[in-house]
Amino acid sequence: MEANLVLWFLISSLVCFIPCSESALTLDYYAKTCPRFEDILRDVTQAKQAQSPTTAAATLRVFFHDCMVGGCDASVLVKPTAFNKTEMDADINHSLAGDAFDLIARAKTAIELSCPGVVSCSDILAVATRDLVSITGGPFYNVPLGRLDGLVSPASQVDGNLARSNASADTMINIFAAKNFTIPEMVALIGGGHTIGFAHCSEFADRIFGPKVDPSINPKLVEGLKKTCANYTTNEGLSAFLDVMSPGVFDNRLFKNLQNGLGVLASDQVLFSDPRTRPLVDKYAQDSQAFFDDFARAMEKVSIYGVKTGKEGEVRKRCDVLNSA
Repeated sequence: MEANLVLWFLISSLVCFIPCSESALTLDYYAKTCPRFEDILRDVTQAKQAQSPTTAAATLRVFFHDCMVGGCDASVLVKPTAFNKTEMDADINHSLAGDAFDLIARAKTAIELSCPGVVSCSDILAVATRDLVSITGGPFYNVPLGRLDGLVSPASQVDGNLARSNASADTMINIFAAKNFTIPEMVALIGGGHTIGFAHCSEFADRIFGPKVDPSINPKLVEGLKKTCANYTTNEGLSAFLDVMSPGVFDNRLFKNLQNGLGVLASDQVLFSDPRTRPLVDKYAQDSQAFFDDFARAMEKVSIYGVKTGKEGEVRKRCDVLNSA
C-alpha cells in the first residue's frame, strides 16, 4: 500500500513538471478549426510592415510587455475604461507604439472573417511577433499555439515586472530571474528587442542633456542625439532608434555598438560595463549565429510563459475588450 502511494506521488509530481497550461499548447492547434490562420496572419503582417516599417519593433515590444506581466495572455491589449484601469494605463506602457495595436486589430478582423471565435488574440500576437522578427532579418522559431486571452488586465500588476530605461544590471537580472530566465537569456532578449527598437527621447534625455552628460556614452552619439531630441520637451513623440548603425534590421550590431559606447539607453550600455553581462555582449558581437540561436530559444521560452488554457482564459471577440465587458 505504502509503495503504491509513493509511486502515485512520483507520477503525479512528474505529470506537470512542465506546467500543464504550457504542455497543452501544440504547433498544429488550429489545423482543423482554422487551417489558414498563419497564412492569413502572415499576409496582414507583411502588408502592415511594408506600410509602416516600425511595426516590427513596436509589436516585439508589446509582446514582451504582455508576457512579462502575468504571462502571454494579450492583457496589454485591453483598453482602459472609466471603471477599469488596465495595463495600458501603467506609465511604462504609455510609450507602446500604435502600429502594434493596429496590426493586431487588423489581423483579428481578418481571421474572424475566416474562423469566427476560434483564434485568440494572444496567439495572434505571439505568431505576428515571430513573423516580424523573421521579416526584419532575425531567426525563425516555433510558436506553440492554444494560449487563451486573459480574463483581467490590472494596471497595478505592471510595476516591477518590466525594466525601465535606466535600470541597473542588478534590477534587470532580478526581474528576469524571478520569471526563471537566465542572464544569457536576458541579454539575448534585450539585444533582440532593441536591435530593431526605438525609444522616446524622454527615456534617455538625462544622459545627453545633463545636468551632467553620462560619461559612458560616446560623445559623437551625444551630439547626434541632441540634434534629434532638441525639442523633446515640447514634442513628446520625438524618438530615436536604439541601434544607431543598422536601425530596423535584426542583427547583432547593437552589441558591437555597446562595445563603442553607442548604447542609447543606460540599461543597454550597462550590459557592457557589468562583469556578469559583458562576456555575453562580446560573444554576441563576435558571433551573430550564437546570438540568433540563443534569442530564438529564449523567445520560445517567453512565448509560453504564464499562458492561460481551459477555464483560465477566453477567446476574445475583440482584442482590446474583455468579453465580460
